[in-house]
Amino acid sequence: MDLYELADEVPELTDPVLLYHFEGFVDAGGAGRLAVGHLLAELEHQVVATFDVDRLLDYRSRRPVMTFDTDRWVECESPELSVHAAKDATGTPFLLLSGPEPDREWELFTRAVGELVERLKVSKLVTLHGIPMAVPHTRPLGVTAHATRPELINTQPNVFGRVQVPGSAAALVELRLGAKGHDVVGYAVHVPHYLSQAEYPTAAVTALEAVTRSTGLVFPLDALRDAADRTTTEIEEQISASSELSTAIRGLEQQYDAFAGGEERENLLAETTPMPTGDELAAQFERFLAEREEE
Repeated sequence: MDLYELADEVPELTDPVLLYHFEGFVDAGGAGRLAVGHLLAELEHQVVATFDVDRLLDYRSRRPVMTFDTDRWVECESPELSVHAAKDATGTPFLLLSGPEPDREWELFTRAVGELVERLKVSKLVTLHGIPMAVPHTRPLGVTAHATRPELINTQPNVFGRVQVPGSAAALVELRLGAKGHDVVGYAVHVPHYLSQAEYPTAAVTALEAVTRSTGLVFPLDALRDAADRTTTEIEEQISASSELSTAIRGLEQQYDAFAGGEERENLLAETTPMPTGDELAAQFERFLAEREEE
């Protein structure tokens, strides 16, 4: 298939896991983006396959950055959608597919991914991202797991029933490859809705820990956990300086604890306890930060 190009040299792989994440769809807190970026920064890796972004991307919807110097153009940051081969902390090889979500030819792209999966003898695919939820940052982050076979994920309460949502290339890969018998698992980390537009490293840590439980891959997470601790400290400082924010967070904590302690409740989304919306909390954070900047 001419939608991708395989590298001349591909390392020897034995039933590798393929992690994948595409930028452009819902990723609250940057959970998937931060997780992928952390792995590429911490682990040695090499490109084994590259997709033809000229066919897959609409440059007018997300224009690449170009640099103009005095009297001429000198650089263009071309987007890349590629598969990297890496090794985890124990030396176990795995694959990582990342880059911008395709704008077009989703079905052809999905078939190309399936072809690569077969050529590289991938044993399991795992995707990860963040979704905004009405939960406080002071409680453990939840994770919604989904898979092409129920045996691939541990039985756990799910806050969603049957819903219809806008599609994504990542979800289509899971759907189409699952129909062909491939094992695909996905993890959606529950990110506090008032932090969904910010970078929230705690969500990335939670996502990678879920991947470890599913695949046995071990990742170096110290730097990411340090970033998560710093972010949490900054959030706490902002909240403690605002009685309005503190009250809002306590309301979310009460609702979270009531839900966690009530076995008869089946759906967090069905809770009727009054609570601030994500927009309201975000607006409160913005007002607080603006006041600090003025001071």
